[in-house]
Amino acid sequence: MKTLIIINDAPYGTEKAYNALRIANQLNKDFHETEVVIFLLADGVNCAIPNQNTLNGYYNIE
Repeated sequence: MKTLIIINDAPYGTEKAYNALRIANQLNKDFHETEVVIFLLADGVNCAIPNQNTLNGYYNIE
């Protein structure tokens, strides 16, 4: 089974991107036969930038 998760929200400001990545990680752990695909769109592409400085009060998505 394939699971597609689309993230189109910025990595910081809300927890939407962080929660989407948490769900993807848990699906990958719980269902080994499932292929999890993450598609980054619009502001979501900023989730893929390495070595980001996390603002106070936000989760580090890296």
